[in-house]
Amino acid sequence: MTFDSLVLTVLVALPFAVGLLLILWPRERVLAMRWFALAASLVALGLSAYVTFSYEYDSGARFQLRQQWTWLESLGIGWHIGVDGIAAVMILMTGIIYPAAVAMTWNTKGRVKDYLVLLNILVGGVYGTFALIDLFFFFFFFEIAVLPMYLLIAYWGSSSKALRNPLFGREHSFDRSKEYSAMKLVIVLVAGSVLIWVALLAIFVEAGRTTFDLIELSRVTYSTGFQNVFFPFLLVGFGVLAGLWPFHTWSPDGHVAAPTSVSMLHAGVLMKLGAFGIIRIGMELMPEGAETWLPLLLVLGITNVIYGALSAFSQRDLKYVIGYSSVSHMGYVLVGLATLHPLGFTGAVLQMFSHGIMTALFFAVVGVIYERTHTRDTGVLQGLAKSMPFAAFLFAVAGLASLGLPGLSGFVAELLVFLGLFKTYPWAGVLAVIGAAITAAYVLRLIAKVFFGPPDEKWAGLKDMTRGERITASLLALTLLVVGLLPFYLIDLIDSGARYFRLVSG
Repeated sequence: MTFDSLVLTVLVALPFAVGLLLILWPRERVLAMRWFALAASLVALGLSAYVTFSYEYDSGARFQLRQQWTWLESLGIGWHIGVDGIAAVMILMTGIIYPAAVAMTWNTKGRVKDYLVLLNILVGGVYGTFALIDLFFFFFFFEIAVLPMYLLIAYWGSSSKALRNPLFGREHSFDRSKEYSAMKLVIVLVAGSVLIWVALLAIFVEAGRTTFDLIELSRVTYSTGFQNVFFPFLLVGFGVLAGLWPFHTWSPDGHVAAPTSVSMLHAGVLMKLGAFGIIRIGMELMPEGAETWLPLLLVLGITNVIYGALSAFSQRDLKYVIGYSSVSHMGYVLVGLATLHPLGFTGAVLQMFSHGIMTALFFAVVGVIYERTHTRDTGVLQGLAKSMPFAAFLFAVAGLASLGLPGLSGFVAELLVFLGLFKTYPWAGVLAVIGAAITAAYVLRLIAKVFFGPPDEKWAGLKDMTRGERITASLLALTLLVVGLLPFYLIDLIDSGARYFRLVSG
């Protein structure tokens, strides 16, 4: 076996192996296990970079670095692993966020060993979902990625009192316990998983072939009626994890309750699994169903954009602002896919990458601020740039990427989505631009208020980010800049995958 045939299996197995070794690790050696987990995550970053930059997008071979073993021959289930250009971009995104999330566990207190075990299991599930071509194992790893979230939030998370500004009425507040948020997240996502599993079983039966292999199943022509019936199962099932309105409410609550590193993985990686599932299974196996139902996704996605932006505008908790901002930005992903246009499709996938890195940076900085001030209330936080200039700079970078400043990755991604929309649904393009304007308003107001408002004496003695926190967050910010200035390779990768979908050419 060659290195290329093993690299994806090693990459998927690595986080699970780390979790297993941590189970055997002496519980009192906390610092050693943290460094071990960080070192392993950096190895995963190296392997992720190799997977992405060794992909030959002009070779004519769609799935590369493949490895295939038969597991349950009677049902056509086997270990079939490989990446196309789209999956390669997602694996790079995961590889960048993984060590950043592990590095932010230095502030985690209590049962650190168990926390790191669950965190690595989650990441292993994510890698498996992006890399598996066999739909049985695809779903298996999809579930592995989701289920650890309950314990990570319910035990290590934090309860909060959410405050809302009087954008559409009087100011009010409400309590959210971490147990409530964790249970809500799991119930909603498991409900979505039921729809996905029903659709996968229906595809298996309808195909008339004893196989779960995606490549084999894609060669089957499914009836239009079948596609129209079961595509919504996949659209809603995966859309729930992508923050699709009106099934999105689990996401902001989960963001707020989760500890910092889990928030980074939740918004940065897990939400992308939903959009990836729509692409990988829904749009590929049921193109006619996609043509029928994606106009509905367009409407719901535009609602995501506008509703998420207005909701972010009305929040006072920093995490709720970013949580609803994520709902809004995932709306751009959904409408980009709904255009069925090469520009919109490419922009949607690039937005998945950009949003992943951007929100990971947002939550890393907010985690540092909360660690120092013990509050996320923007009505109390002001003038932090005087005592935390580096944190202010990095938060501003994430904010400017969020509003689509040229030179950062968000601009390129949103521009492609807008172009795809104006070529297919101009009215939706106008609404998406309005959403971007609202985003710019709340991001700039937030930065001005929290970091550059009149300095409050109570925050005068705050310590800025530590060296480790600076390095971690700076690498995320650098990624936003590099992709913003040099997006060409990632665009070529995405285009190489997009050519296998039924997209309009106009």
